[in-house]
Amino acid sequence: MQYTRKDFLKLSTGAAGALALSPLLSNFLQPEDFRKLKTFGIQLYTVRDVFEKEPRAILKQLAGFGFKQIESYERTSGIYWGMKNTEFKQYMDDLGMVLISSHCDIDKDFEKKATDAAAIGMKYLVAAWEGPDMSIEDYKRYAEKLNEKGKICKQNGIRFAFHNHWFSFQKVGNEIPQDVLMKYTDATLVDFELDIYWAVAAGQDPEVYFKRYPNRFLLCHVKDRVKGTNKREDTCDLGTGSIDFPSILTAARKNGTKYFFAEQEHYPNSTSMKSAEAAAEYMRKLKI
Repeated sequence: MQYTRKDFLKLSTGAAGALALSPLLSNFLQPEDFRKLKTFGIQLYTVRDVFEKEPRAILKQLAGFGFKQIESYERTSGIYWGMKNTEFKQYMDDLGMVLISSHCDIDKDFEKKATDAAAIGMKYLVAAWEGPDMSIEDYKRYAEKLNEKGKICKQNGIRFAFHNHWFSFQKVGNEIPQDVLMKYTDATLVDFELDIYWAVAAGQDPEVYFKRYPNRFLLCHVKDRVKGTNKREDTCDLGTGSIDFPSILTAARKNGTKYFFAEQEHYPNSTSMKSAEAAAEYMRKLKI
């Protein structure tokens, strides 16, 4: 086959264009790498037995494991563990980590908590517990309370979320309280943090909830369950249990989830820090 000068120029231009696009095309030619969960965090409650004794040292170790994001919780020393909010942020900066959110007591000094959190760029304050023994009417009233707290957060430039336990996924009469909360909270004020473990422990499918309520579960807890257990509280190292995280977290990502926090509560065959290290390794390899 013979080529004219015009044909040659067309081919040359095409080749040059392909070379110029090759860095972009490589992203699509490596789908396995593209799907890896590149940024993930840990809920500090995972390592509470050692963290509360020496928070700075434990945070440094968690950074060494590869965690880039942190979710705190509140005790008598506060969300920032005896440090000022700005001091805690500076330490996070030094470690190359970011404090994304914190569980907190929403009934005590909440406006100050929202102001302090916003001042250091936190994204969320989270309501971590309510119940269990609540009626559906109680949940409707609680939804209004969540809306009120969400409004305070919005006024300060941050977001507010509710974190579930098992009881909001168990039927009360003919209704599931979690669905009531989803319906009666204002989506412009209240997001949700889906604790995947607790939904499974209550007999629900987390993947269904991510799909049913897109862009409502902006955060989640990645916590595994012992295979074959019938106990409600029976967590284990990530990747060793029964929960299908690749499938569930793919649904989460596709439906708006932005923050993925590893969490564990019991360590039958390990220690909290070894479990945290194993969690980081598992999260690093996840492809969703």
